[in-house]
Amino acid sequence: MKNPPVLPMPNRKVIIERVPRWGWPNVLRLANESVELLITLDVGPRILSYRFHDGPNVFKVFTDQMGRSGEPNWVGRGGHRLWTAPEDLTRTYAPDNGPVEWSEVQDGVCVASHDTVHSVRKEMEIILESEHVRVEHSITNTADTSTSLAAWALTVLAPGGVEILPLPPKRPHPGLPEQASSADDYASNQNIVLWPFFDFTDDRWTFGHRFILLRQNETATHPTKIGLMHREGWAAYQVTGCLFVKEIPYLEGQDYPDRGCNVETFTNADMLEMETLSPLSTLAAGETVSHIERWSLHRLSQSVRTEDDAGRFVSPLARP
Repeated sequence: MKNPPVLPMPNRKVIIERVPRWGWPNVLRLANESVELLITLDVGPRILSYRFHDGPNVFKVFTDQMGRSGEPNWVGRGGHRLWTAPEDLTRTYAPDNGPVEWSEVQDGVCVASHDTVHSVRKEMEIILESEHVRVEHSITNTADTSTSLAAWALTVLAPGGVEILPLPPKRPHPGLPEQASSADDYASNQNIVLWPFFDFTDDRWTFGHRFILLRQNETATHPTKIGLMHREGWAAYQVTGCLFVKEIPYLEGQDYPDRGCNVETFTNADMLEMETLSPLSTLAAGETVSHIERWSLHRLSQSVRTEDDAGRFVSPLARP
């Protein structure tokens, strides 16, 4: 794919231009009247900024890792990236430190790179809709044999905020069998997966009646992570007067990584990650798995400290 020039189109609602940023000469700026995205071309594919024109970047970037390329090992850098799941130390952590191919599409761009060592092509189509960003993540098997994987979309968010994960509505225990309408009244409807470094006494977490809250703490001495089978359709992160919202798909009956997780979240002293996953797929040679997120950004100056705050301030903005 040849990198085309960015042509001026005065009647276009979305601005696409190439600008220097963070020491890199080739960064795409994708903007409309209210927000902008910055997407690297010198490494990636990575989306490294999402913000209102007059506001801060809600993504975390590691400034000491900016402006570089060609490192032999994987580099975090921050922003939004595309990985393969299940997590391993080879294909998942393959370096994405070289230039990306790109092309312009309607109201957006497509950026892609090819991991020739592990025979996968990663692609993100980023469309700036009027009120949302649509990111379609695609991974194509370029090997001659089949492979199993899931698309894993990870967004690294700025420190100091709080994540809001809605929970399904509660219902009472049906009591005696003759009082139940069906066997489903006794069935589980949630799945929470814990990592070995998770600690129930960690005060960054609130496991509530309607929401799970996770606070990013810059003085934290250890990381924490959970995964969810998440059917509620969204998750959000409030930081620096903004609310970042992801609309999250879930496909019933599909096999998801990490014991059934389509949502995972991780935080340490530097940042918080909101992660979503596609179902596991066995891809024949040339086949592709796709996974779509929709993002939105809202102004929210109220601090979210409790479940009541989440219900009052976040839910009305975040529900798909």
